[in-house]
Amino acid sequence: MKIKRFEVGPLFVNSYVVYDEKTKVGIIIDPGDEPDLILDFVKEEDLNIKYIICTHGHFDHIGAVKEIKEETGADVILHREDIEIYKNSPQVAMQFFGIEIEPQPEPDKLIENEETITIFGKEIKFIHTPGHSPGSMCIYIENHLFTGDTLFAGSVGRTDLIGGSMDKLLNSLKKIAKLPMNTEVLPGHGPKTELQTEIKTNPFYHDIV
Repeated sequence: MKIKRFEVGPLFVNSYVVYDEKTKVGIIIDPGDEPDLILDFVKEEDLNIKYIICTHGHFDHIGAVKEIKEETGADVILHREDIEIYKNSPQVAMQFFGIEIEPQPEPDKLIENEETITIFGKEIKFIHTPGHSPGSMCIYIENHLFTGDTLFAGSVGRTDLIGGSMDKLLNSLKKIAKLPMNTEVLPGHGPKTELQTEIKTNPFYHDIV
């Protein structure tokens, strides 16, 4: 399994292409912007993208979903509790940030709570981690945890947006703390880290683990 990271858009979102070198099957996590950049890599590697997975519905993480779905035919996956945020993202992007994005396609699959799917011989586990948004998810694949805006290196996502809750976010941090300590954390913004590092040094973990 290989992982390619792209930092895209005005809010510097980490978008990830995760794929198998042999089968050329892959997924894209949080295609927030700059679809041509991501699609050029997909074409260069001759990848067959099966899923577009959104860790949550905020505009900076979904802004390129439409173009990438049109090009690849991949199914869009989102947690059910973020569907309204996802649908309202163009208005929010323009109203609060002056950024224009197109309405995005209806998700093909809505995660209800926590589910697992299998692709290129690997299990993809969707872990419901509300707090930054009601339907925020972390994506766990073979000792890699894609955390969206739930957990960053040294910090966490903001909880002052619609549907945010610090109490729920702290509970979500407890939940992912049960994963193996050497889990690599690949956040929606900023550098990668390790779960054990965050549990030891992240101030939001100090009082809950």
